[in-house]
Amino acid sequence: MNQSPPVGDAVIDSVSVLGEESRRRMFAYVRRAGRPVTRDEVAASVGISRKLAAFHLDKLVDAGLLRSHYEAPGGTRRVGRRPKVYEPTDAQITLSIPDRRHELLAGLLLDAVLTEEADENAAQAAVRVAGRHGRETGEAERARSRPGRLGPERGLTVCERVLDEQGYEPVRESPTRLRLRNCPFHPLAARAPGLVCGMNHAYLAGVLEGLRVTGIQAVLAPSPGECCVRFTPDGTEPDRPQGTEPPGPQATEPDRPEATEPDRPEPGES
Repeated sequence: MNQSPPVGDAVIDSVSVLGEESRRRMFAYVRRAGRPVTRDEVAASVGISRKLAAFHLDKLVDAGLLRSHYEAPGGTRRVGRRPKVYEPTDAQITLSIPDRRHELLAGLLLDAVLTEEADENAAQAAVRVAGRHGRETGEAERARSRPGRLGPERGLTVCERVLDEQGYEPVRESPTRLRLRNCPFHPLAARAPGLVCGMNHAYLAGVLEGLRVTGIQAVLAPSPGECCVRFTPDGTEPDRPQGTEPPGPQATEPDRPEATEPDRPEPGES
């Protein structure tokens, strides 16, 4: 069974496990072997005892970097108990502080390209796909936790948990207001704010929809160094730092014709 890449605190745990030199060399040896290897082989590769090698290997297994099972090395059948062997998992370690989710954004954009419909452009397809993914995320959490009816306060509590796991660093400003201190898509959002912030807004609004949270809306409210979206009560506008506006079409107004005075009759005309 494939193991999902470590996320959140699990990534930090995995990195800390590899901080010990012998353990790091053992992990590199197992990855390069291209086959399951025994404790004896690993111990010999770094010049330590079999017992100490077993200790380090179990730490790597606990961290999700290796998996173990009992198997005759090389597929050779032998009499007696089969030795315990180790091989790498499919885990990929990417440590970024604060958290960045460029792979999620890339996946959404790829999905948008593959599913673009005849009546939409690429940007519209990207926003549609992001909204759908957000709904699926919210629906999955609702199916998992079965929270029942979610009003504004309980709904934001569930959102806070979900978005914290995804690196948004949510901060509860009040019982019905949630601010997101980190943008997982920075610095790409700075390069294409209209597209990336539009996708992010659609995704977070989709999470609310999938969770069936009532009385709360996701609104564009860009702030330097933070996520461009905040959660506020329905029908309210978020406080924005002076000089900032939502990115994209929401930040522009249509041109208005210049005001003109009505024609006035010349003197003597009736």
